[in-house]
Amino acid sequence: MRFLLGLVLLVVLGVGAWLYWGGGMQVVTEHSVRVALVEAGVPESQAECMAPRMAERLTPQQLRKLERVAPQEGEAKLPRNAGDALDRISRVDDPEAVEVTIRAAAACTFGGIFDKL
Repeated sequence: MRFLLGLVLLVVLGVGAWLYWGGGMQVVTEHSVRVALVEAGVPESQAECMAPRMAERLTPQQLRKLERVAPQEGEAKLPRNAGDALDRISRVDDPEAVEVTIRAAAACTFGGIFDKL
């Protein structure tokens, strides 16, 4: 569970950073999401699995909202426990973006079982 939370945070941070420094691109391609995931430290095979799901289901604006998961002043780079992780995720204020990211990470980590939920 901790691995999954860490992976989700890495994904969110990577996509957010890419969108921030990549400029105001309005079209997010599967390739660009995959590159952002890999740059955030997600293994290539995991990124290849997650990118199509995220690019298909999230808007550029939703991907930008995911930047809010980044640590704020005084916070550790990665959450220390589930409570810290939930606090950061709640800052996104977009339940759909959070759900899509978590489902993509879970589906790609544990197989297609989460696609059917």
